[in-house]
Amino acid sequence: MTAEERRAIEHACARLIALYANLNDEARWDEVAALYAEDGVMVRPTAPDAPIHGREAILAAFTSRPARTTRHVCSNVVIDVEGPDLARGFSAMLLFTGAAAPLVGSFHDLFRLTHEGWRFAERRGSLTFAP
Repeated sequence: MTAEERRAIEHACARLIALYANLNDEARWDEVAALYAEDGVMVRPTAPDAPIHGREAILAAFTSRPARTTRHVCSNVVIDVEGPDLARGFSAMLLFTGAAAPLVGSFHDLFRLTHEGWRFAERRGSLTFAP
């Protein structure tokens, strides 16, 4: 793998992290769910022991939530390329909801290249500080 190919993968995966935050804040649930591989797994920072398996179940989890206004701020993004179709990532996340104290946490991601492009194979969130 060339340095240019590695940088392209890093960029694509970092873009997924930012896009996830932006689409989530806009409540564009179909598009958020589409960022996952068909068999992707989502683990919410607020429910670390309740993984959600599969794109359809992830979409259902988002659409079943009550409406709210949010702003996700992601930083400290580091992507480690493991191969031409696999990468891992870490990012710090700050969630503002307006009604409650901000949540501070992180995501550990597994990215996989699919026929749709790079997607989350697994997105595992955790809270750094308990609410």
